[in-house]
Amino acid sequence: MKPRHKKLALITLVVAALGVAVALVLNAFNSNLVFFFSPTQIVNGEAPTSRAFRIGGLVEAGSIKREADGLTTTFVVTDTAKSIPVTYTGILPDLFKEGKGVVAEGRLGSDGRFTATQVLAKHDENYMPPEAAHALEQAAKAQQTIVK
Repeated sequence: MKPRHKKLALITLVVAALGVAVALVLNAFNSNLVFFFSPTQIVNGEAPTSRAFRIGGLVEAGSIKREADGLTTTFVVTDTAKSIPVTYTGILPDLFKEGKGVVAEGRLGSDGRFTATQVLAKHDENYMPPEAAHALEQAAKAQQTIVK
């Protein structure tokens, strides 16, 4: 084999290895990508049914129910326009309360109930995830349009 052919073969091998590495990184990134949806978007069918995603909004007043096992909690997340029931098994954050902002990560069941694997609560009076704040603003605008 001529030196020229060896060099060409080495370059081809390096490009192929780089292509495989990029493909593996993009596949891992896509597998770990979690999108955010508001309750209104979920009710409208915009949320995926085959993969995990995040739901955010406010915990509806009077909706928190704790099961006898002490770990399972059901509550309703609302964006003031639509509501989604959520079930979570685990220890909730200390700041989790009715009327406060919450983001839950999990999957939507065929019955319309969201089963959360993780629940995050806002950390102070001024913080709300940008996606949740935007969803609440959109819901408020929609409510004003309906009322008029």
